[in-house]
Amino acid sequence: MSDNKVILGSEEWCSFPELGIPTIKARVDSGAKTSALHAINIAPFIKNESNWVKFDINPIQNNLKTVIHCEAPLIDKRIVKSSSGFREQRYVIQTNLQIGSSKWPIEMTLTNRDSMGFRMLLGREAMSGRVLVDPEQKYLLGQPTSDALKELYKNSEKASSGLRIGLLASNPELYSNKRIMEAGEMRGHEMHFLNIKECYMKLDAKTPEIHYRGGKILNQFDAIIPRIRPSITFYGCALTRQFEALKVYCLNSSNAITQSRDKLYSLQLLLNHGVEIPTTGFANSPLDTDDLIKMVGGSPLIVKLLEGTQGKGVVLAETKKAAESVINAFKSLNANILVQEFIKEANGKDIRCFVIDGKVVAAIQREAMPGEFRANIHLGGTASIIKVTAEEKKIAIKATKAMDLKVAGVDIIRSSKGPLLLEVNSSPGLEGIEGATNKDIAGEMIKAIEKNFKLKQ
Repeated sequence: MSDNKVILGSEEWCSFPELGIPTIKARVDSGAKTSALHAINIAPFIKNESNWVKFDINPIQNNLKTVIHCEAPLIDKRIVKSSSGFREQRYVIQTNLQIGSSKWPIEMTLTNRDSMGFRMLLGREAMSGRVLVDPEQKYLLGQPTSDALKELYKNSEKASSGLRIGLLASNPELYSNKRIMEAGEMRGHEMHFLNIKECYMKLDAKTPEIHYRGGKILNQFDAIIPRIRPSITFYGCALTRQFEALKVYCLNSSNAITQSRDKLYSLQLLLNHGVEIPTTGFANSPLDTDDLIKMVGGSPLIVKLLEGTQGKGVVLAETKKAAESVINAFKSLNANILVQEFIKEANGKDIRCFVIDGKVVAAIQREAMPGEFRANIHLGGTASIIKVTAEEKKIAIKATKAMDLKVAGVDIIRSSKGPLLLEVNSSPGLEGIEGATNKDIAGEMIKAIEKNFKLKQ
């Protein structure tokens, strides 16, 4: 029976003639049930009264200049839950796989595989009855040379004629940062990762400068995307201000980021713009703990450290005694604290609206782990698609404008009084929302920069 089967190693080169992909390296994995193909800019559409999907692919690993535009009949949509808890809706296509001299139809899911080592995963459903795998071997059917790859993809090179954009951040390996770099390069821009801690500046009335490691002067940038961690807000905003002094366009301004990081000031700003929030009290090591608790409607209530981020320094006090204990513990630190009414009916869920350039481009519902009230993805919360109401969209847009941000993650909670705003984040993460919605949020951020320069989109 094995005489008719194709023998493959653990890695092989294959092709998809109907998609216009002449060759692509695949991981042959009998441990995986379904096959998956790297895809970005995924969009369903109708063709000849049938459901189709179009998408882009960079078929060569670590090469973002080579792009193939594909389209295929859509046969299914599936919710896939990853090991990290993200629920991702994936489109499923069927197309012919060619490997060696053999060809047969297979089903594949489409997903962004940038963090994986291979653009293609060949699973056992696609191999069943046709393939034998020798895991100790690789490229049993041969592999193309670098020159052959260049020749095969010579008409797929994307010309670089865009802007010079710097991503001002701390960790180049972070999903969000990798996606922004990729999205900019995909759209033909020259992208540079600028590590905040390796930048230093010259303050001078006539010739202000920003230097990078080794004394390199950072000049001739068209735009900067600040992605500043809370722990480095002061220095990151100082750098952003220096870029602004050099007349460089910053996607979020230093002033907007600074005020969004001040929890108390940001809440006062939001209220001044007519945005509803949960009833909140603020104090510095309060003497009258009892009145502070009464001010927000009693227990249960939330106690927050003013400097806390990503759900850290946030405690649910279920009884008055617990609330007094937590407040007194924070008091011993001489800390600034917020106390806030607990919205029990939210049931550990909140809504994250991603706003870019005055428009809600995507929204997810974040749900806390069992026994947890904080829905932050960093704390094990899960993300799923949700349809937000017109009122929730209006609140998200109004809050972003109040903070003067171009890009923001706006967190909203559904209460018996209607939607209430929890927080506005100036450097929102992309992994949860892109994974759940399959939308190219990083690409939308780049488009916002292009719009400022009136580039053709």
